[in-house]
Amino acid sequence: MKVYLVQHGDAVAKEVNPDRPLSEGGRADVARVAAFLAAAGVGAARVIHSGKTRARQTAEQLTERLAPGIAPQAVEGLNPKDSGERLSDEIASAQGDLLVAGHQPFMGHFAARLLSGSEEGMSVDYRPGTVVCLAQDEKGGWRLVWMVRPDLLPESG
Repeated sequence: MKVYLVQHGDAVAKEVNPDRPLSEGGRADVARVAAFLAAAGVGAARVIHSGKTRARQTAEQLTERLAPGIAPQAVEGLNPKDSGERLSDEIASAQGDLLVAGHQPFMGHFAARLLSGSEEGMSVDYRPGTVVCLAQDEKGGWRLVWMVRPDLLPESG
């Protein structure tokens, strides 16, 4: 099983729009990452997000390319300062690869939790639009398979 932990794309400032939708650059970054991952054959059986506008929009863009026909679902427990209990339950009940769109510091803490057993363990250098792929081995442990950040991909043009 694979879990894709995604930090939402760049969002507009709260002063510009309190709902904080993706910025133009954030939409472009997520589209670039989605195209790259689709070309690599990445897919997901289920897509969930925090329900916040920027996470929902990120999940929707990724779903279009990586899980067509699936409706992304908002779930509780994926906000910036939440514990990882709810997501652990989602993973335990998953029936295939799971894509999760959320926020920092939650995503970094949860990746650390899976990889080291502690949310205060190792750190992942998340930037807006980053996707981290973790895979569960036959013994139930987790390993980092790959990580893609928008700033590592060429600008589309």
